[in-house]
Amino acid sequence: MKLNTLAVALYGALALTLGPAPDGSLGWLSAAQAQEKVSPEVGKALNAVTSLLKAGKAKEALVKIRDVEAISGRSAAETALMEKLRFAAAQQSTDPDTMARAFDALKGAGRLAGAENLQYMAAVAGTYSRVNRHKEALNWATRYFAEGGNDPAMRQVQTAAQYNSGDVGPIVKNTLAEIQAAEKAGQTPSRDKINLLWNAANRAKDANALAFANEKLLQYYPSKEMWANAIASTATRKGFAPRFQLDLYRLRLLSDNMRNDEDYEELASLAGQAGFAEEGRKAIEAGFKAGVLGQGAKAERHQRLKVFLDKKLAESKAGYAAAEKAARESKQGDGLVMLGQQLAFAGNAKAGVAMIQEGIQVGQLKREGDAHLALGQAFFLAGDTAKAIGAWRSVKGDDGVADVAKLWANYARSAKR
Repeated sequence: MKLNTLAVALYGALALTLGPAPDGSLGWLSAAQAQEKVSPEVGKALNAVTSLLKAGKAKEALVKIRDVEAISGRSAAETALMEKLRFAAAQQSTDPDTMARAFDALKGAGRLAGAENLQYMAAVAGTYSRVNRHKEALNWATRYFAEGGNDPAMRQVQTAAQYNSGDVGPIVKNTLAEIQAAEKAGQTPSRDKINLLWNAANRAKDANALAFANEKLLQYYPSKEMWANAIASTATRKGFAPRFQLDLYRLRLLSDNMRNDEDYEELASLAGQAGFAEEGRKAIEAGFKAGVLGQGAKAERHQRLKVFLDKKLAESKAGYAAAEKAARESKQGDGLVMLGQQLAFAGNAKAGVAMIQEGIQVGQLKREGDAHLALGQAFFLAGDTAKAIGAWRSVKGDDGVADVAKLWANYARSAKR
């Protein structure tokens, strides 16, 4: 995200239009001359500067102001008019240093106050931003807000200046707070706001803020490519346990990220090996339907995998009653959790939820986080997103289980939108 480009675009909205109006007049100068006593000599010199401004010759106007400066005995009012013309000419010629000097002269003479004072400061900040002098733009924008300014456009100029000057810490803090406030108010944070946080957090090497930004992008503005990156990133994190590869492949299938025949084979094989023969069989069917399995040199291999899963499914069905009896007699709930998962991914999610809950109630689980991950998946497959997210929210662990639960929660939120 090129924030300096954003700031330049905003500059136009912040311009004071102290130069000629569309009809060629300088209304503010005429009004000021009517209110202040201006000598003929000074008036003539000021009008010469005005004529150059009306003709779009800002640099020549800056030179011509020297004629006004050369007139001795100028009144304070005449000097103020001269500085306002200098400011206007400097703004038109994109000379922020001269604008700043003119502002300081006017401010020091007590000729700027209230809204006009803030308007001049905004113009200086915007012009510094336009010429990519980010440190100065940040100083003036900060000064603007310190003196009571509240223009949202100036806040964006300040943010652009912070980003481009490397002072990204405040951007991370403020943008994070703005996104959270929007969510609390029931609003969807803008993509630009989340992207700003992502860029600033990445530049600041703030892993927590970067993870938060990634989650929000997946939640509110998901895309196939974004999901592919998130899944791949999760799989390569330090300490990630291989047993969660199946859960990531499930997300690949849901997010339309099955790239080729190998992905369908891997999902089917992982499911079959983990005891989810019916889910594996469905993956094979999906691969055949998509036209990536059963083709070319690997067609026979794909058929063998299908036969293998059919066999595993038959064995699973034949042994289900005994497996359920053993699970219910056990003092540990893992067997019931496993059977509940099998039911959920075989298409009977409501029964799966009940059995997983029963297993959790029994307790003595080998991995409690895994059980709540499975419960969330079953709730999701049963169509109860709120309860699914509640289950995933409770998942803790540093072996990948919490990361996988967050991914599933983000998918559920985005799918619900």
